[in-house]
Amino acid sequence: MTMRKLNFLGIGPRIAAVLFPFLAAAIILSSVYHDTFCYAKAGNHILLYSGIALMAAGVVFYLMTASLLLKGLRETKLMTTGPYSLCQNPLYASIILLFIPALSLLLNSWLVLITSIVGFIIFKIFIGKEYKELESVFGESYMVYRKETPELFPFPYKKWLK
Repeated sequence: MTMRKLNFLGIGPRIAAVLFPFLAAAIILSSVYHDTFCYAKAGNHILLYSGIALMAAGVVFYLMTASLLLKGLRETKLMTTGPYSLCQNPLYASIILLFIPALSLLLNSWLVLITSIVGFIIFKIFIGKEYKELESVFGESYMVYRKETPELFPFPYKKWLK
């Protein structure tokens, strides 16, 4: 029996279709009305350094995840190591929890940070389709992984407590 191949893009394009225009609007509004949406007045280096550190962490997390994802797609293998041991959706987590908050710090805009909340809501609306596909391909092993691994927030406390 030949195992079917997984959808390479998943729900990413559907999330991006809503999230990127919202993010672009937040960036534009934050630029035009900077005083309204800023965390702190100009010259706050803590925001800059925190944003850089968070962005660096996001890049590392994203690249590690992308590498494993490509391997899993090529081999039609359920990935459960590396970032996938921390949460089920590390690509989406890197964008929603790291990249966008880093961008909000770098741009000094709490409005940009709200994009993370919008991203999370969109993620929750669309992710069911990916879960059904993964369950149909990987069956019981996926169900066990899903039960033991956090969905988006990379804090696998159930595994740590074992």
